[in-house]
Amino acid sequence: MPLNLHPDAIHALLQGEIGAPASLLGRHQVGDAVSIRCFRPWAQAVELVNEHNHQRLPMLPTAAAGLFCAELDAGWADAPYHFQETDGDGNVAVFGDPYIFPPLLSDYDIYLFSEGKHYAIYEKLGAQLREVRGVRGVNFAVWAPNCYKVAVIGDFNRWDPRAHAMENNSGSGIWEIFVPYLEAGARYKFEVRSHNQGYRAQKSDPYGFAAELRPKTASIVSDINSYRWQDAAWMQARANSDALTQPMNIYEVHLGSWRRSGGNSFLSYRDLAETLLPYLVEMGYTHLELLPIAEHPLDASWGYQVIGHYAPTSRFGTPSDFMYFVDCCHQHGLGVILDWVPAHFPKDDFGLNYFDGTHLYSHQDPRQREHPDWGTLIFNYDRNEVRNFLTANALFWLKNYHIDGLRVDAVSSMIYLNFSREAGEWIPNAYGSHENLGAIAFLRETNELVHAKAPGAVTIAEESTSWNMVSRPTYIGGLGFTFKWNMGWMHDTLGYMARDPVHRRHHHHQITFALLYAFSENFVLPLSHDEVVHMKGSLIGKLPGDSWRKFAGLRLLFGYQYTQVGKKLNFMGNEFGQFAEWSEARSLDWHLLEYEEHKKLKAWVRDLNHFYRRQPALWQVDFAAEGFRWLEADDADYSVYAYIRYARDTSDFLVILLNCTPVPRENYRIGVPEGGRYEELLNSDASVYGGSNVGNEGSVESEPHASHDFAHSLNLRLPPLAMLVLKLAPRGTL
Repeated sequence: MPLNLHPDAIHALLQGEIGAPASLLGRHQVGDAVSIRCFRPWAQAVELVNEHNHQRLPMLPTAAAGLFCAELDAGWADAPYHFQETDGDGNVAVFGDPYIFPPLLSDYDIYLFSEGKHYAIYEKLGAQLREVRGVRGVNFAVWAPNCYKVAVIGDFNRWDPRAHAMENNSGSGIWEIFVPYLEAGARYKFEVRSHNQGYRAQKSDPYGFAAELRPKTASIVSDINSYRWQDAAWMQARANSDALTQPMNIYEVHLGSWRRSGGNSFLSYRDLAETLLPYLVEMGYTHLELLPIAEHPLDASWGYQVIGHYAPTSRFGTPSDFMYFVDCCHQHGLGVILDWVPAHFPKDDFGLNYFDGTHLYSHQDPRQREHPDWGTLIFNYDRNEVRNFLTANALFWLKNYHIDGLRVDAVSSMIYLNFSREAGEWIPNAYGSHENLGAIAFLRETNELVHAKAPGAVTIAEESTSWNMVSRPTYIGGLGFTFKWNMGWMHDTLGYMARDPVHRRHHHHQITFALLYAFSENFVLPLSHDEVVHMKGSLIGKLPGDSWRKFAGLRLLFGYQYTQVGKKLNFMGNEFGQFAEWSEARSLDWHLLEYEEHKKLKAWVRDLNHFYRRQPALWQVDFAAEGFRWLEADDADYSVYAYIRYARDTSDFLVILLNCTPVPRENYRIGVPEGGRYEELLNSDASVYGGSNVGNEGSVESEPHASHDFAHSLNLRLPPLAMLVLKLAPRGTL
């Protein structure tokens, strides 16, 4: 054997067990001699090519099949070179020597990662297109500290784990290799071999930027830095804006089922840019919220069981296609919010589960490891590297994909150690209590980073308990979210609206109760996908009565939502009254728009959206009591509610009335702040929206009749199951 290579090292190489391949392969100098070695198990012959003088030398095969050596003079000590191989079928290929390049992660990178503070770690780990010493290729790096050997396998090495064994960088548990000449598009995985009980697996890249279309599971080398963004004006405006005092009416979308093309196939990101975005502009929404689009293996999970946290799903196209989609959203004046899932991950063997033969990303103790409700695994927020993986992921979407906000899924399950667990099934924290201190610290840190490093971006918590100060700054003890979903408002409102109107008088304060806590958080009022699945029926299907009452009730519900304090969110299909429960497996029932009642409901939502955006009183003071005043909160007998919404300039206000019964109310008197003529700006009972056209003929003059603590009042005709919005006309107008 040349240079007396140790037979144990040769054996380890042939068995794919070598953990320090650079000690055997690559270029080695012993005295005046230079030995260059490569391992290509499928090659019949390999030539060594000097890139300075183009000298070509045949390499000698050894007794170890696939191992080739060249014994050279000292002139080769610094010469750049590559290899050319010929396989048994006569195919010729050129490849570089990965073992002559130093590791690219510095000691400082490793230190920051170990401390959980490397907020751009996605630029170091994973598959990074690089140029090293004038050679272009891909640097692979993966954290697997409990392995004795890791290899990158892919279509570039016939998925053979012996061909590109990786090096453990400085004993850090981060394994690296630079593969020269490799380009974007290569498919790959990591083959891991653990110290623990001989565990072996082939894993997708946790930091991979792209993935194969399911059911295939390999990662794909991708260039995510070459897209040329055209949204600079949007990003600058966003950085200078205050989301709390701006309109926000969100359209929640599952991209795979908003609309399908022929054969029930998905629309691509670029198709959706051409179809979905003009629809949202027509309808007047300000933001688009996407159910999780990070790569996931199971369609039926709706994206909530994420495998590729750094990869937009390949179902709809490439990373650059998704960038194009977001860019087009911004050019259409639409913000983009992503549903983000840092609470849990699935058990698929090719993912994070048992990544290096240990519960690296989750917990060893089963009382902490698994979500009882979902059969998924809980991230270990106390481990620095895991926390870093997630905090960097939040910044990755905001910075690399120009995302405008993250809706954080299942926050309640994160912050409580006893979430969905009985006594004895969970481990208390160091203080004997049920708060998950690691998760709380992680959420606070992430929110601080988002607001500091992505100016104008928002975070929204799906949090369903009475946890205090979810949307308050961390420096006063809050979790630091910008907004919180108001689940209490949603449950009470839908519970009330689902009742027969004859019984609503007995449940009147299901509506008024929300105002007792409305300003304790910065709330979003959600009518989301969660309310139209799992046998809950559609939104319109929840409402009682015949078709007329259902459509009138849905118009009333939307009118109430849009005029109440808080930002707004509606799931796709709500806006035209889809009767069928939502399914991720098919398109929305767009054919319903052939029917007048559905078409008119859509027109109501469109006009309501545009009206909302034009009226500062409906969004400028959403989170302070100065923006809202009850006029009538106690008329249970008539099931009528009346309130005022104020803009920052209190002379700009709207008067809103809700009649929650199918009975018109004549001569209904309500006090108003000022005398004058009040225009009826919106009436959900108008015939153009499918109503009965009961109203006040466009306007009504106030009377000097004291009511509701005001010197002036209006005598109104309230339409059945409807909302009215009135506004004081400017002086001197007819």
